[in-house]
Amino acid sequence: MTPTRPIALLRSLCLLAVAGAALSACGASNDEDTANGGSADDAAATDSDFSRDQMRIVGSSTVYPFAAYVAEELGATTDFRTPVVESTGSGGGFKLFCAGLAEDTPDITNASRQMKPSELQMCQDNGVEDITQIIVGADGIVVGQKKENADLDLTREQLTLAVAAQVPEDGELVDNPYDRWNEINSSLPDREIMIYGPPTSSGTRDAFEELVMAHATENMDGYDEAYTTIRQDGQYVPSGENDNLIVQKLAQNDSAVGIFGYSFLEENRNKIKAATIGGVEPERALISSGEYPVSRSLFFYVKNDHIDKVPGMDEYVTLFLSDAMASDRGMLKSLGLVSLPPEELEAMRKHWDERERVTEQSLSKDG
Repeated sequence: MTPTRPIALLRSLCLLAVAGAALSACGASNDEDTANGGSADDAAATDSDFSRDQMRIVGSSTVYPFAAYVAEELGATTDFRTPVVESTGSGGGFKLFCAGLAEDTPDITNASRQMKPSELQMCQDNGVEDITQIIVGADGIVVGQKKENADLDLTREQLTLAVAAQVPEDGELVDNPYDRWNEINSSLPDREIMIYGPPTSSGTRDAFEELVMAHATENMDGYDEAYTTIRQDGQYVPSGENDNLIVQKLAQNDSAVGIFGYSFLEENRNKIKAATIGGVEPERALISSGEYPVSRSLFFYVKNDHIDKVPGMDEYVTLFLSDAMASDRGMLKSLGLVSLPPEELEAMRKHWDERERVTEQSLSKDG
């Protein structure tokens, strides 16, 4: 099943980006007004009497295409305004989301990894206590390269030695000396190590550090504990929150590999292909089962205090979790979403209906 409005979606994404910039500017203006004499009573009044009628969604670049499609569909099929969706990265999204309950703060934040206890504490410190966590699907972190390149198979240990700031040598950690893949292992190609990857604000980077680097270094000689510091000598290039830019760079560079979510591989198979990790392809079924070694869940978080103040929030979440969107037969599959098993998707709907609140204990349990 394929999306019925691809042209409308592209047009809507452009409009959403413009609207997002405008809304951000409005937020900055509101902050200035408060700093220049706005009272606490004014802020409280804003909390209880919102003037905006358009949802604001921020967060993960990986979840962005799915959220943007659902937003466009909500605007096209209901009387609600199309929500503004901004790609700020998971970490950046949590900072915006957790800033408070005021009108200029986001209603929902997307994340390609689970909220950290420290981020929950930040929310609570700013009065954002009633939050519902939604797991909407699964994703695989892909190591991609130009389609015409020879096939590439990497282990998590080899990937770590390529990106780590320090690596073991003669019983101690030294600055990473590796410039070419075959210096790590003679079975790897004689190619420059050039990795376009996510920045520090990205949930994809957090997940890569945990699922690849921490996993590898906990099992490698020479590291006393999990090590996740990425090199900054030019071999790893942070490439912003727009994964499409990484895809474009790979299509133009025979040597480079890129790190991004599975959906961007699905959308660009005419240009790029994926390396196997430990011999396993990043395929939908293998990501869903967890057999692909670098698989993760995708989330979004809802600020429940805004539900009665911003029209369409309940309807947006309900639409996102519907069979028409999030199931294995849904529209989002064609964009690369790996759907939850039917029973888990139904459990998420119940989770939302009951507005289950995030706690530090639930984060540990659901992570």
